[in-house]
Amino acid sequence: MIFTMLLDMVELNGRSLTIDEVVRVARGGEAASIADGALTGMKASRSKVDEALRGETAVYALNTGVGLLANVRLEADGIEQMQLNLVRSHCCGVGEPLPVEVVRAMMLIRANILAMGLSGIRPVVAERLCNLLNHGVTPVVPMRGSVGASGDLAPLAHMALALIGEGEVFFAGERRATAECLRQVGLEPLTLQAKEGISLLNGTQAMLAIGCLQLHDLDELFQSAQIAAALTLQALRGTAAAYDERLHAARPHPGQVHSAASLRDLLAGSTRHRSSTSVQDAYCLRCVPQVHGAVWDSLRQAERVFAIELNSATDNPLLFEDDFISGGNFHGAPLALILDQLAMALCQLAGISERRTERLMNPSLNEGLPAFLATNPGIESGLMMAQVSSAALVAEMRVLATPASACSIPTSGNQEDFVSMGMTAALKLMQSVAHCRMVLAIEWLTATRGLDLRGDKNVSPLLDSARGAFRVDCPAWEGDMVLSGIMAAADGFLAKVRWASTLNEQEAVHA
Repeated sequence: MIFTMLLDMVELNGRSLTIDEVVRVARGGEAASIADGALTGMKASRSKVDEALRGETAVYALNTGVGLLANVRLEADGIEQMQLNLVRSHCCGVGEPLPVEVVRAMMLIRANILAMGLSGIRPVVAERLCNLLNHGVTPVVPMRGSVGASGDLAPLAHMALALIGEGEVFFAGERRATAECLRQVGLEPLTLQAKEGISLLNGTQAMLAIGCLQLHDLDELFQSAQIAAALTLQALRGTAAAYDERLHAARPHPGQVHSAASLRDLLAGSTRHRSSTSVQDAYCLRCVPQVHGAVWDSLRQAERVFAIELNSATDNPLLFEDDFISGGNFHGAPLALILDQLAMALCQLAGISERRTERLMNPSLNEGLPAFLATNPGIESGLMMAQVSSAALVAEMRVLATPASACSIPTSGNQEDFVSMGMTAALKLMQSVAHCRMVLAIEWLTATRGLDLRGDKNVSPLLDSARGAFRVDCPAWEGDMVLSGIMAAADGFLAKVRWASTLNEQEAVHA
């Protein structure tokens, strides 16, 4: 990814950041800045911190220690050292680095939260995060080490380490020493002042960054699942009767109504009529609106929660006029529960897809298609093993759907005695999204293969357009082949495809 100073810029004020803007900065390299009004508010807030430093009242993390050491009063000459020590000591992350796009999203969201003016830090701290984003300098942040207690302490500490010129960063495709990289782009390391270290560490921005990016991908993946189901229905000569508008108006869950309407649009214009061998289709076809719809409702709930969290103050303590109030806005429970819910929802989306895939290949269920969609069954195995891979991924997704949010474990001398495990939920979700996409990719392969074997040209115009776009990346084939290659190509297609927002004008647009 190449980062440039773009004409478009996301302006941060702590109150209006959107998921779309997070994606644009994290993945598209769009620039970011702090709004003038926010800078003014931050300066006013900082003046209150300076005033408190001149007083005698103990203020948590300003002139005291943190956590179980909150009762330790700091001397004036130790305040800056404590902030530096906080960042260094909390850099305890382990494992492989988070993807660059996740860290960029984390930096942007953190800068936005600081721009609210409730943390009492100098504007330069938030501005420096934007500077790093705009120069394409991304801190190396290990994946693991956060329990989501006082937020994502370890990941945010590794992010903050870059601001003070320590640790490592990714820059121009290389992993380099931060100090060297800052010199190259003309930025000076910051010396953190009172409250600035703790204000960089407290918050949910790592788990939220993952959540926002995965949710963005899931919106596209949901439509890919809808199209896959419709293609399978056509390949199996199923009926769209179960998608009747009247049926779903009688049980009007928003997602169910949305899914059924989408399927009706996708199937409109098809001249294929169902087989007369059965009265109604199996659940994996007949109940698509009920299952997919429930997933869609989960996505919308996540969208609501993430939108709130993007513009919520998660520091501790927070400054309101002249009052420093210590609380727990950094706790990750609201996000952890949603992230777990998304992983469980994906089990539904992938599980029903795998059942449709199996039905396409099973000669006793597939309405006359050859066994395993082989050209010459027996001599050839066809897509037999692709369904095995799909089943294996679904099984793993069920393990990943075990809720992390139910697994609190006390930390920090029992001061942080009930934690969210939100980052664990986020990391599991990343894996689940990747697995679900491959499960759906396998259904796309089997459904389009089934239509090819039937010589079926009577699919609806929208599905024919989608199938045509898919065939650019995954051409039709004859005979047995190494399946992993074409499975990877199908997965890559679903990863990059962008579906038109209006179903009546359904087209595939490659990113």
